[in-house]
Amino acid sequence: MGTIAVREVSKVYKRGAESVPVLSGLSLDITSGDYVALMGPSGSGKTTLLNLIGGIDQPTTGSIAVDGTDISKLQGRELAKWRASNIGFIFQLYNLIPVLTALQNVELPLLLVKMSGKERKQRATTALELVGLGDRLSHYPRQLSGGQEQRVAIARALVSDPSILLADEPTGDLDRKSADEILGLLERLNTEFKKTVVMVTHDPHAAERAKRLVHLEKGDLSE
Repeated sequence: MGTIAVREVSKVYKRGAESVPVLSGLSLDITSGDYVALMGPSGSGKTTLLNLIGGIDQPTTGSIAVDGTDISKLQGRELAKWRASNIGFIFQLYNLIPVLTALQNVELPLLLVKMSGKERKQRATTALELVGLGDRLSHYPRQLSGGQEQRVAIARALVSDPSILLADEPTGDLDRKSADEILGLLERLNTEFKKTVVMVTHDPHAAERAKRLVHLEKGDLSE
């Protein structure tokens, strides 16, 4: 689980009458359990590629298959359902809801799934324990450090047990010590829990932790 095949993918955005090409005929294979760092200058299309793999955006041409499912053909509710059970997103800004506790923030993705409140709470607790925050369940985001907030965000990404974790600059907002803890956690999720990890980063220190480094420049890939 967690195999990704990107085939001849192009992405063009429309700005009024103007067409802005971001990716052009890009192909990439990511095997199950891989840990890939995507690097490249600003505007090279790294986040676009991540969003396409996660089904947040759709390619203009080409296809993206995850475990044999061509997600470029999925629409609406079907796509949302696929995304909820297969993909965990981790962003630079943690996107936590300030009026909810750590536990309630982590429970959020499970509201889309049919399960009892008790099971939801149990799974959210397990995810928070996994990221080392078992003693912070009832804390609000404002009561946590940046590194702890990012760990809550990772627990939220993990709670539905996806096979793929997509991380967009996950350490971009953190000091070096907190960043190293987050990178160590991602490494553990990859090696111990066999999650496929694709991480966009501009930090060579973060990229070193991945098994594989892919450069994206003007919509073209090189390894």
